[in-house]
Amino acid sequence: MAVQLIEQARLASGLTQQAMAEQAGTSRTTLSAYEHGRKSPNLETVERLMEVAGYELTLQHRIKFSKIKSPRGRSIFVPDRLWRLDVNKVFESVTLPLSLNWSQPGREYEVRDRRQRARLYETIIREGMPQDMLTYIDGALLVDAWDELVLPRNVRDHWQSIIEAAA
Repeated sequence: MAVQLIEQARLASGLTQQAMAEQAGTSRTTLSAYEHGRKSPNLETVERLMEVAGYELTLQHRIKFSKIKSPRGRSIFVPDRLWRLDVNKVFESVTLPLSLNWSQPGREYEVRDRRQRARLYETIIREGMPQDMLTYIDGALLVDAWDELVLPRNVRDHWQSIIEAAA
């Protein structure tokens, strides 16, 4: 896990292994060993490397999803709580994969537009898997749009208590 975090943070910040290692007070070979799983850094070292890359380690709740069969035999997924997306990604335009948006392939949703965001969230809640929801839905924006979403009654009923708890 730390292996992936270190490399992901370094690449996202645009640092080379050499630059990150120098700024963090370690060697490039040691950093390479961390990134390739040949050595395991302690928590303090991971925090220092993350700081150099402009990131920090945080603790957040793990979202658990329940799989519920609908009356027509389809499954819906319902989380145990809502989550927030990265503020830099919340309003990015979205083109859903065909597995989610099979009726309008290639459609781009302008998430800044309230109506398009509502249609996007409806599609993901009805058709999506847990990872799709975690990728595209922001909890606060979902709560804000909830009354405007057109969802089957059983879907709305299963999600209602999660929405109320977050509101």
